Amino acid sequence: MVTAARDRERHVTQVTSYGYVAARGPKRSVTVTPAPLRYWQYDPAGPLVLGLTVLGVALWLGAIAWRDGASAMAGELPIALALGALVVAGSTGRLTVSDFGVSTDIAGLRQVSVFRVVPRVLVQEVVVGAPPAGWPKARRRGGWWPGRTRVSVRHLGMDGLTEEAFTVRVRDPEAFADALGRPLP
Repeated sequence: MVTAARDRERHVTQVTSYGYVAARGPKRSVTVTPAPLRYWQYDPAGPLVLGLTVLGVALWLGAIAWRDGASAMAGELPIALALGALVVAGSTGRLTVSDFGVSTDIAGLRQVSVFRVVPRVLVQEVVVGAPPAGWPKARRRGGWWPGRTRVSVRHLGMDGLTEEAFTVRVRDPEAFADALGRPLP
């Protein structure tokens, strides 16, 4: 499992060499040009974040209207909507496959979550749709989005023994599976 731990670190290094907008290429501050990312896509903020943001903006505007009147609320509306949009934009995630692993990260954090990195050497199988019978319970990464297909990935845990799985919705299942080195059956 030394290989998996080393690949996890290599993945973090390769992914953080790119800015959050991966299409712009590597950051100008990197001294060694990293290999291109194998696959990446953006995942919109989930329904919980959207709901809490709408609720927060509504409560904020409602409190202003109750305290100072409708004209004060109208003056506060652009600020409230801009901050709500900023929260949603900052909660947008990115699914990234590098030469060494797959991970999800969030724009607001601007870094790869070490807990969500799966080294490619541990990926065992990729299938389109829900996890087949006999697979471990799958964790869900990312939510539904129009035009995206559900894909299930079975992999070993960092101990190299326990089987784990996750599902994610991707725009191109074949390219995602190929990037992980496990072409679809």
